[in-house]
Amino acid sequence: MEPPKMKAAPSILIAAVTVVGAGATTFGQSAAPPSPDPARQWNQFRGPTGDGRTPAIDVPIVFGEGQLVRWKTPIHDEGWSSPVVWGEQVWVTTAREDGTELFAVAVDLESGEIVHDIKVFDVANPQVAWDGHNTHATPTPVIEEGRIYVHFGSYGTAALDTRTGEKLWERRDLNTDHRVRPASSPVLSGDSLFLAYDGVDRQFAAALDTRTGETLWLRNREVATDFGEKLRAQGITDIESVLAAKPNDNRKAYATSTLIEHEGQRQLISPASEVTFAYDPETGDELWRVVHEGWGWNLACRPVYAHGLVYFTQGVSRLLVAVDPGGSGDITDTHVAWSESRGTPEIPSPIIVDDLLYMVSDTGGVVTALDATTGERVWRARLPSGGDHWASPVAAEGRIYLTSRDGTVSVISASREFELLAENEFDESLTASPAVVDGAIILRSEGHLYRISG
Repeated sequence: MEPPKMKAAPSILIAAVTVVGAGATTFGQSAAPPSPDPARQWNQFRGPTGDGRTPAIDVPIVFGEGQLVRWKTPIHDEGWSSPVVWGEQVWVTTAREDGTELFAVAVDLESGEIVHDIKVFDVANPQVAWDGHNTHATPTPVIEEGRIYVHFGSYGTAALDTRTGEKLWERRDLNTDHRVRPASSPVLSGDSLFLAYDGVDRQFAAALDTRTGETLWLRNREVATDFGEKLRAQGITDIESVLAAKPNDNRKAYATSTLIEHEGQRQLISPASEVTFAYDPETGDELWRVVHEGWGWNLACRPVYAHGLVYFTQGVSRLLVAVDPGGSGDITDTHVAWSESRGTPEIPSPIIVDDLLYMVSDTGGVVTALDATTGERVWRARLPSGGDHWASPVAAEGRIYLTSRDGTVSVISASREFELLAENEFDESLTASPAVVDGAIILRSEGHLYRISG
C-alpha cells in the first residue's frame, strides 16, 4: 500500500506574532435547540450550534488518503452540501451535473453503506452556473429525529422520513432567479423551518411549518440603496456596461441565517444582498438592519454570535463587522462595534474559540486571528499548502480544521500564536464544510464521503 499523502508540521511558531491582551468573556450560544448530544450529532450547516464548534473529543489530527479512513463511500453525481449526521445516519444531497434530477443520499455512520438514495425532484429547466461556481445541490440539509429537510432553493424544499425515505411534503412554489444556482441552507427551530431566497429578481425570507410545509410568514427584503451610486462612490464611471454585463447582480446572496438569543430576545440574523436583517423568528417582523458598505452582495458567510456581538461579512467587499444586536431600525451608524477588511474572506465563515475570531482567506490560505471583542489583530500567517478555501472551518478540542479545494485539511492550534499541527492531503477537491461527531470527521470530497476516525 502506498504511504498516506499527508505531512505533519512540528509544533513551532511559524510566523511573527503580535499578542493583544484581553480578559475572558462569556461565549454566546445559538438559540436554535441543540440535538440531544451535540458531540454525537451534526444536524445542520456548521453543526449543532451553527458556528462550527463541537464538544466532540478524540478527533484525529494526523490523517489523510489511506490513513485513519474507516470508510470511503462514492456519492454519485455532484454537490457541495455538507454532511449532516443524526443517530446512525449521514445524509448529503447531490444532483445530476445538468441539474435535471436532485437526490438525497443516506449512509450508515458505522459501515459507510448507502441506506437511502432518493430522487427528490425532477427539474425541467435547471440554471446554468457561470464559470462553474456552484452546483445544483449546494444547500446543506437540516435533520432532526425522524425527519430531514432537504432544500434546493427555487428547485424545491421537501421533508423526508429518515427511516423509510418517504417524502412527507414538498414546496416548489417559492422561487427566485439565483442566477448561479442556490446555496443558502435551511435553519430549524421547533416547528419552524427558515429559508432565504436572494435572487436577481426577487429577495425574501420565509418560515415554513415543519409538520405541513405551509407558510408561517414571508417577508420581502426592502432595500433602499442605489447600486449606481455605490459604483460611482467606488470610482467606477462606466456604470452602464457593468449593469449590462450582469443585470441586478447586486441583488443576489447565498448566505445562511443564524438564530440567536440576545438579552432575552430571539432573533433570526439573515444576511441578504446589500443589507443584513434581523427578524423576529415568530412573526418575521424586522427588528434591525445593517446596510453593507461598497460591494455588499454575493454573501455566503453564516453569521456567528459571541461576546454579545454578531459577526458577519458583507460579500464582495470582504468587510467583516461585529454588531451589537441590541438596537432597532437602521443601526448601521450606531451599533457596529468594529470592522476589518484585511484578510477577510467572501465565502468561508469565521469561527470563534474563546476570545479569538479566526478566518481564512478564499485564496492563498492566509489565516487571521483577531481579538473578538476589539477587532485587533493577534496574528496572521499563511498555510504552507496555501490553497483556495470555500469550506467553513470547524473547531474541536482547541484545534481548528481548515479544508481547501486543493484536497488539504490543515489543522492549527486555536491559540494566541500560530501553530500548525498537520496538513493532511486527499486525492480529490474538498469544497463542502466537514462534520465532526463522536471523535470522527465526516468529510465530503468531490466524489466521495469519508469517515476519518482513530
